[in-house]
Amino acid sequence: MATIDIGSNSVRLVVYEGLTRAPTAVFNEKVLCGLGRGVMTTKRLDPAAVAKAYAALIRFRALCDTMGVKDLYVLATAAARDAEDGEDFITRAQAICRTEIEVLSGKREARLSAYGVISGFHMPDGVVGDMGGGSLELIEVHGHRAGAGMTTPLGGLALQDTSGQSVRKAAKIAQDKLTRADPLKHLKDRTFYAVGGTWRSLAKLHMMQLGYPLHIMHGYSVPAREMLDFCKLIMRVDNTTLIGKDTVSAGRLPLLAYGAAVMSEVIKAGKPRDVVISAQGVREGLLYSLLDEESRKLDPLITAASELNILRSRSPQHGEELVRWGDRFMASTHIDETADEKRQRHAACLVADIGWRAHPDYRGEQSLNIIANAAFVGVDHRGRAYMAVANYFRHVGLNEEELSPRIREIATARILDRARILGGLMRVGYILSASMPGVLPRAPLYVSHGKLLLDVPRDLEGLVGDRLNARMKALGRLIGREAMIRIVDRETVTVAAE
Repeated sequence: MATIDIGSNSVRLVVYEGLTRAPTAVFNEKVLCGLGRGVMTTKRLDPAAVAKAYAALIRFRALCDTMGVKDLYVLATAAARDAEDGEDFITRAQAICRTEIEVLSGKREARLSAYGVISGFHMPDGVVGDMGGGSLELIEVHGHRAGAGMTTPLGGLALQDTSGQSVRKAAKIAQDKLTRADPLKHLKDRTFYAVGGTWRSLAKLHMMQLGYPLHIMHGYSVPAREMLDFCKLIMRVDNTTLIGKDTVSAGRLPLLAYGAAVMSEVIKAGKPRDVVISAQGVREGLLYSLLDEESRKLDPLITAASELNILRSRSPQHGEELVRWGDRFMASTHIDETADEKRQRHAACLVADIGWRAHPDYRGEQSLNIIANAAFVGVDHRGRAYMAVANYFRHVGLNEEELSPRIREIATARILDRARILGGLMRVGYILSASMPGVLPRAPLYVSHGKLLLDVPRDLEGLVGDRLNARMKALGRLIGREAMIRIVDRETVTVAAE
């Protein structure tokens, strides 16, 4: 299936592997057409932009045919909605795409943006702001619920037009529109989820200024006060002097100051705790809206990790067994674990074997890089670090001397401690089972009476050896318990020889 989003600034095609709780894009292409340029003053679409959009749509339809796309959903937003000749444009565009195009109302666009954030974050809480070329949509989200949305003409191209290309006037226009915006009245000390290409570009520049170790946009979080200061900088300086400006497309660069002006007024009016970037918006919101109720309730992180487990592991069943094996271990240790940490641990177990085809000397590094930069949603950057570092330890051992100092910038002391324990758990599990299913459920690992115990059934006694003993002792030291391997049958329990 595929979506085409005809926006006020860009036209984008995304082809997905299928309709799931964590859809994977197999093709993604964007053309900056600028359909919304001048619409606020002329009330008509720019002819050159229209010609460019038609050319993009012709190519996108051909790509869909080439890739065998069966279901194509086409959406159009503010430019087509507001222009006097928008209907004529849509008629021609539908003929090219060979399917009906939904011209979104402002409220419908806000709702789909909210669904995109609900789809991409675990229990989001705050306000979504989707800034396009022609409009800004605002809508409150809490868990799986979306509030009443609103739309304002505060898109980047629209502001550039109505302000006469004056960033100072644009900020004043934004202030007038946002001071009484109802969704922002419910934002104080919560999260503002920023959607849209201009705000992603703004965040990318912020990353470059900091030398941030990950280049993953989704889930990138900035304290509101810091984001406000950064927006003031962007509004003040010549954008050609900015560090990292080459990472922003030429079509986006002139709109950065207008995006910063709107963001600064959102922060002033709403007083959020932080600003979090969402790579998911209207397109992903549409896919989420097409799911049945049961599928919507699935955890997107676990769904994506399960799919990667099936694609890359020697035994997907073993990954699932490792999750349950780890649950018993953690429950017996009484080590405190938040609900988020538990789901991240489950995901880390599911992807623990994805690096097995790499050379042994590089499995740890490769697994860390794949997991830290994977197209996961439903996990923040610290959660990525936890999952990635745990799998690094699983391959290279529990010594962190060679661990990348860049990933340490994200990981807290707690994350490193929990990742080391999980890595130690995985090292015991994999040396015992050789990644084959059926072993872990029969050999529980748990803490009892102050000891770390591994009960191995007598018919599997041959799996016990020096390496397993050494890894048990290492894990025992991490949790402050003496480690013992016991050979068990129905009548007797004996301590394995060391």
